[in-house]
Amino acid sequence: MGTLLAKLGLGAAQFGLDGGVPVRGRAPVTEVREILALAAKAGMSILDTGAASPHGEAVLGAVMPRPATFRTTLKAPRGDRGPIFIEAEIRVGLARLGLSRADAVIVQSAGDLFAAWGPMMWSQLKALRDDGLFARVGISAYASDDPVGLARRFKPDLIQVPASLLDQRLLIDGSLATVRALGVDVHLRSIFLNGLLFLPPDRVPSQIQGAAARLSRARRMIAEGRSDPLQAALGFALSRPEANAVIIGAATVGELSAALAAAASPPPDLDWDNMALDEPEALDPPRWRAA
Repeated sequence: MGTLLAKLGLGAAQFGLDGGVPVRGRAPVTEVREILALAAKAGMSILDTGAASPHGEAVLGAVMPRPATFRTTLKAPRGDRGPIFIEAEIRVGLARLGLSRADAVIVQSAGDLFAAWGPMMWSQLKALRDDGLFARVGISAYASDDPVGLARRFKPDLIQVPASLLDQRLLIDGSLATVRALGVDVHLRSIFLNGLLFLPPDRVPSQIQGAAARLSRARRMIAEGRSDPLQAALGFALSRPEANAVIIGAATVGELSAALAAAASPPPDLDWDNMALDEPEALDPPRWRAA
């Protein structure tokens, strides 16, 4: 389906494997089985299981297409219980997923690396990588975590960061280009900014009303360019030269089908620069999503 589509990865955050509401009356496990089958058939390159609980990992392991075609990433355990615990948790996670080896294990909070046990945690992860338990070790970060500083200090194999046509901070300031130049792969996440681009004007949360005018302008520009928000968001992220991979979520087979169709289309010719938001309250989804 094309070079750009090969950069597309699938995240497990929206799978609803831990008491999720049935989709159209279907059990979540049935939906997930079909989502993974479609993702594998389409050639999606990555399965990010970082949001999965132990139960979720077991379900994924049970329904994952075999032989496994995805490069699978796992969440690194916290390091406050010591190196033996870190190794044991990773091995158990791999067993639940039915894998002998992962592509990457990712530290989910950059702040953990600066805790008292952070250096031990990072050393253990690198040692397990070098022993062949997984191929790469990475860090999940926010713009405020200084991804360039993390890349220079810790020298991870990859960094996972939020970036989108609405949130272009790390692209505008050159951070992601610098990270790539340091030899670190970049995985983009949150490319839909928690669905903000898809919200109609009357449903924009009150906490981010300051960004409403810019959101309306972005939607108008997309419509005038004969595109739609899904195609625009995917086209922007997949066409970024800084990105080695783009991670998306899907709760249903229909959602993934729509995303694959949009990703397979040529990126729309839009004025990306004029779609970027600069309101901090809108670019910090945990703040307005929790309100």
